[in-house]
Amino acid sequence: MRVAHLSDLHYGPRHLAEADRCFAAAVDRAIELDVDVAVLSGDATDHALDLHAPAALRLLAQVHRLADHCPVLMLQGTWSHEPPGTLSVFSMLGSRHRVFVADRIGQVALMAKPSPPDRPGAAAPAADLWLPSEGPRFTEVPPGARALFTCIPSINKAAVAASVGATAAGQAQGEQLALLLQGYAGIHSQARAAGVPTLAVSHGTVFGCVTEHGVPMAGFDHEFTTGALFSVGAQAFLLGHIHRRQAWTQGESDRRQCIAYAGSIGRFHHGEQGDKGFLLWDVGPAGVDCQFEPTPARRTLDIVFEGRPDLDQLREAVCAQELAGVSVRVRWTVADEDRHEVDRGAIERALAGAADVQLEGRIVPVVRTRAPGISQLVSLADKVRAWASATEVNAAPLLECLERATTAEPEDIVAAVLATPDGSAAHPSADALGDLDPVVTGPRLDLFEAA
Repeated sequence: MRVAHLSDLHYGPRHLAEADRCFAAAVDRAIELDVDVAVLSGDATDHALDLHAPAALRLLAQVHRLADHCPVLMLQGTWSHEPPGTLSVFSMLGSRHRVFVADRIGQVALMAKPSPPDRPGAAAPAADLWLPSEGPRFTEVPPGARALFTCIPSINKAAVAASVGATAAGQAQGEQLALLLQGYAGIHSQARAAGVPTLAVSHGTVFGCVTEHGVPMAGFDHEFTTGALFSVGAQAFLLGHIHRRQAWTQGESDRRQCIAYAGSIGRFHHGEQGDKGFLLWDVGPAGVDCQFEPTPARRTLDIVFEGRPDLDQLREAVCAQELAGVSVRVRWTVADEDRHEVDRGAIERALAGAADVQLEGRIVPVVRTRAPGISQLVSLADKVRAWASATEVNAAPLLECLERATTAEPEDIVAAVLATPDGSAAHPSADALGDLDPVVTGPRLDLFEAA
């Protein structure tokens, strides 16, 4: 059996262009490859959508097109992305093949195609039939099953927390799921003995997986471990939720098992690593294998400056590569007093050829050292001494300057500043005056700095 595994479509207003372009290309490729069944392993939508919303209409159209070619299984994803009931409308599509929505823990068998009519004029055969289990699993493999799917939709962590408490919810969820998964080993063994392909589909985080930004998920509150997933006994475990494609395998030949994330269908954020696309699975009595099929995801480029953005370096980066169709993100880090020196307009003009530009400036706040009790001191000199002590500054020159500023006449201060060390007044020559600024001369600038 050839299975197209697509995941994390994230249809919504913000990502509509990227999601629809990539999903449409994936549907075209799946039809071209003549897949037997398609699996969407969660997060088809980015959030709750109105039925008349453009994103909902485009998603319905693409799923209808896919279901006209082959049976489709859609799994409930993260509750914040797909609120309960979001996928119900897909089971009502009038497509050639039925769309099965897996929104509860259980199994479903894809039944064999009925025989074609034996006489002219007879009714056309019905589409492929999804046969769900009444409980969490079948007691025996349904006769005529072409494949057996075990569906573990995304778990509502709030319900787990309400049962066992918030602090124990993460670990309890993983433990209970591990026990649940072990219970499917028997039925999967029966199916494999009967030559029926066995696949499991879920949406969650595997301990040790790596996110699309290169971050290992090593916490103790994740839903799965690879050991728990392999214990299911299914030949293929199709996962969603993590946007980076990755896989784990064990066994050889007909005992081979494979766990894989298909990754997101498109590149929805800057900094995402790896290619985007879907997985093509070949599952049968002889073994299991999957290969990657890319989609035309957008290209992104990050330009990072440690200080203020250097426009010359930015132009060099623009000249070094083609920006047409590329989404560019420029990041910089500046001190609080330099935040207004960044010319955002000039940056956008330099990147005019890019598909879109995202500017992210990190402002480092000014850290001021407080002098305890300084507000309670009476004299200004005492406050200067307290401040100098807190900042480890030599207070003597400051106190001398303060004394002169508060006791001497302004004319005397100016004369002292203009005087040379030998006591003569410093008067610039006519030639020198010609080189000085007519408003603020060199000596006056020194005066302002001293003051």
